[in-house]
Amino acid sequence: MWSWVAHRVTGVLIFFFLFVHVLDTALVRVSPEAYDKVVATYKTPIVALLEYGLVAAILFHALNGLRVIAVDFWSKGPRYQKQMFWTVMGVWIVLMIGALYPVLGHAARALFGS
Repeated sequence: MWSWVAHRVTGVLIFFFLFVHVLDTALVRVSPEAYDKVVATYKTPIVALLEYGLVAAILFHALNGLRVIAVDFWSKGPRYQKQMFWTVMGVWIVLMIGALYPVLGHAARALFGS
């Protein structure tokens, strides 16, 4: 049940990001100066952590989506759904640890300059 909840929550978060991304990109047509100001706010350590969260949400949503497909379309899927869930979590954790290095580098550059 928790993977179902997490799948829905990550889907909503990804949708929200895409909505904001479209809005801020559309701002360039309205006012290039306003667009530059908005984009400048994205170069902060807090936004770097939010980007890491976005990567986490997309990775979990994608990996869990593959698990859901396997459960739905593979005849043995329901029997192995718990093992597949823990496999998804293991792969997700490994990938998130690997993604941590660039995020920390970005945050350090934002805090201490290039």
